[in-house]
Amino acid sequence: MKVKEVIALLEELAPLAYSEDFDNTGLLVGDSNTTVSGILVTLDTLENVVDEAIEKNCNLIVSFHPIIFSGLKKITGKTYVERVVQKAIKHDIAIFSNHTALDNSWNGVNAMICEKLGLINRSVLIPQKETIKKLITFVPSKDAENLRNALFAAGAGSIGNYENCSFNTEGKGSFKGNEFSNPLMGKKGELHFEEEIQIGITYAKHLQNNILKTLFATHPYEEVAYEVTTLENQNQHLGMGMIGELENAMEEKTFLHFLKKTMKTECVRHSEMLNKPIKKVAVLGGSGSFAIDAAKKAGANAFISADFKYHDFFKAEKTVLLADIGHYESEQYTKDLLHAFLQKKITSFAVLLSQTNTNPISYL
Repeated sequence: MKVKEVIALLEELAPLAYSEDFDNTGLLVGDSNTTVSGILVTLDTLENVVDEAIEKNCNLIVSFHPIIFSGLKKITGKTYVERVVQKAIKHDIAIFSNHTALDNSWNGVNAMICEKLGLINRSVLIPQKETIKKLITFVPSKDAENLRNALFAAGAGSIGNYENCSFNTEGKGSFKGNEFSNPLMGKKGELHFEEEIQIGITYAKHLQNNILKTLFATHPYEEVAYEVTTLENQNQHLGMGMIGELENAMEEKTFLHFLKKTMKTECVRHSEMLNKPIKKVAVLGGSGSFAIDAAKKAGANAFISADFKYHDFFKAEKTVLLADIGHYESEQYTKDLLHAFLQKKITSFAVLLSQTNTNPISYL
């Protein structure tokens, strides 16, 4: 199996098309055509993680956080980022990161937090926008069913909990081919009218190349007329953060102790207690202060995230309990998720979970 084939599997879990614009995801170091000897899964790629990969004969590191976040103008070994890249290149080790693509995935970072906390009735906290596309095309009536089925097989026509969705309108199309044309119906140089069906069908943004490839390969016309638009519909299974409910409501202090123990953190920084039970809980792995208003709007009793600044806690405004559990702590189970996913998909070589603790923060 080659690196690019492993990446294709990981894109089933978290398509890179849904990475945030500011992010740097994908294959960061290495050749996608390299044959994989072993995979090491980690939260961060540090020098000692690369050493671990070398020791365990893993030439692909799957890292949640990207070691290269902004552009590198020099690779001289002066920074930890440069040293990691140097060592990886020297030992022919590829590095892949899916960061915010996995943040936005329905079965990603935030799903793991929800699972650990036992949250039910989950939904996306901040749905990602402009992720649903619509294709409109025109096809001879006798070929419409074949084309629809091909597009369905390619992944089009899925909306929320429904699949094989399309809208079909009967009509009459006209065309006249020039001297270089090779029309399927009618004759070149003559105006022809054909009974056609206009097919409207939606699909997820990351499937566009495959959908259009299928359209062109299946459509009978020499020239395919089609339109692609972006819809405003929210994708209920894609976006930042999640919100769910505890099976049983907890008193605030009890909830904070439960949170501390479950997320294995040395410290929970929280806003003022409100003397209200905690039932509805919003979560967002990593730096989540931008989602405080969304958590409040969704009616969360508590919002769990990390990297809150001093003034962020004022935004609670006596409506929600804000709990900062630490960046690493909020995402620590992500590597377990990636490891378990790849183990199910790959049996031909080792998929190992890194034993290196990459948390840069210590508590006194």
